[in-house]
Amino acid sequence: MPNIELEYRALISKPEHHKLMAFLDENAKDLGEDDKDVFFFILPDKLLKVVDNKSQKSAKIVLKLNRIGHGSDFEEIEIPIDPREVEKSVYMFKSLGFNDIQQSFQKRHNFEYKGVELAVKHSDNWKYHVELEILLNDADQQPEAEKQIRAVAEELGLKIMDDEELKVFTAKIDAEHHAS
Repeated sequence: MPNIELEYRALISKPEHHKLMAFLDENAKDLGEDDKDVFFFILPDKLLKVVDNKSQKSAKIVLKLNRIGHGSDFEEIEIPIDPREVEKSVYMFKSLGFNDIQQSFQKRHNFEYKGVELAVKHSDNWKYHVELEILLNDADQQPEAEKQIRAVAEELGLKIMDDEELKVFTAKIDAEHHAS
């Protein structure tokens, strides 16, 4: 059975971050801190990552069968690993020739609001931003879930980035990464 994330992103300012956190603290289900150290292996049409979830003391290898900026639905394959195996997993992928790597520590706090999971985040590359997500069991659920996410985003005053904005933004991050 497919594990499909319907996922949208919105950039926010630091003051908007604080305002959103205060609103969600009062009005949403608090799913807790979810800080992660993520190693992204950039592929032409997919995204492979090793995730060290510092808050949950867990880790996983994730393959997203789509890249950011190429649609909002991401079929995802996850393999849980022992957190002590993160470094070895990263080394294994490097040894296999996956050399386009970006590491990013993400300070995150998750909430559920009106059936939508929100990750309110800060990272060096993306700065302050929000991911709005619904997990789907079937692609037929996508139109209704998309409406639900967009309604929550509108209510919260979040401007969802479209595919073109995401492509430009991630290309800028990739270029900065390659320049360093």
